[in-house]
Amino acid sequence: MTCAPFCSASDDSNPLRPLPELGTPRKIIHVDMDAFYASVEQRDHPELRGKPVAVGGERMRGVVATASYEARKFGVHSAMPSITAKHKCPELIFVKPRFDAYKAVSRQIREIFARYTPLIEPLSLDEAYLDVTENLPGIATATAIAEEIRAAIKAETGLTASAGVSYNKFLAKIASDYKKPDGLFVITPKMGPAFVAALPVRKFHGIGPATAAKMKALGIETGRDLADRTQAFLEQHFGKAGPFYYGIARGIDLRPVRPNRVRKSIGAETTFVADLFTPEDARAALAPIVAKVWDHCQRLDTRGRTVTLKVKYADFQQITRSHTGFAPVASAEELERLSQALLAPLFPLMKGIRLLGVTVSSLGEDDPDTDRQLHLTL
Repeated sequence: MTCAPFCSASDDSNPLRPLPELGTPRKIIHVDMDAFYASVEQRDHPELRGKPVAVGGERMRGVVATASYEARKFGVHSAMPSITAKHKCPELIFVKPRFDAYKAVSRQIREIFARYTPLIEPLSLDEAYLDVTENLPGIATATAIAEEIRAAIKAETGLTASAGVSYNKFLAKIASDYKKPDGLFVITPKMGPAFVAALPVRKFHGIGPATAAKMKALGIETGRDLADRTQAFLEQHFGKAGPFYYGIARGIDLRPVRPNRVRKSIGAETTFVADLFTPEDARAALAPIVAKVWDHCQRLDTRGRTVTLKVKYADFQQITRSHTGFAPVASAEELERLSQALLAPLFPLMKGIRLLGVTVSSLGEDDPDTDRQLHLTL
């Protein structure tokens, strides 16, 4: 089973079509806090330090939002069902999320970023892209800026951050994960294409487990394999994502850092190893997807009025069912209730379900028009 989160934005989702000439390389930093929620809890509760901690619900249908590095040694990770996490690590300590605390720390970190550049693209409470090609202090290198930012975060919040420095967003994101936790890694323009060529595609940001498996079936396991395929081949097999894969296989990603990005939706989906046939199996499979979507809503501090269920059957037929309310979805329980209500009418099944997904959209619309009616789109 694979669960892939996705967020839709209005301004940086266009694929590379065609690839233009590269100009002067940009200086991009991706900053990613280390086990953010769990680290805040360990900072604020000294008795948790050095112990395996999971932020999330301990109940049977709960999901891990973040795990401390002590817990990760046992194989516990985010989006894992709590019951599985407890099985892997019997000594695991569950802590209820405190999103107000996480948001406060996130604001502190954002203020640190703003000392260096106004070009900040937050991805969630705990990570962001920064374009420091032209920076406020006039520091010559992005590496030096990243070092200063990491030091300031440590001094002012007591937390550690990892950073990746490169000439585009794709490589900066990969670099920030390369020496976690509390690490800094730089991918220069000279080393970029060779670095990507040697990297397994399953480690590419933007290629989830299901896509990596599909690529493997096509003989694509590394960046070099991906670069050997033509753009036409990649479009044939991966549709609109094909041109993007063609670019990143060559270390090319022309997406700018967007400080005012307007997010359209937040969602997650799971492709199952075995098809689902019963209402019980489908309901159980949907619960962690809903939990993951709600976690992303919390991380981004946003809510939406429209809930959409995506279903892909064994024969690859795909359908969606949507519900739009007068007010934004207010809780994880409400999101699960609405999602399950969209799922229930699909039974009994004529064919198995291979994928389920949930998306929340109409984000930030707290005051919908008074004449807009509640509707169920079939």
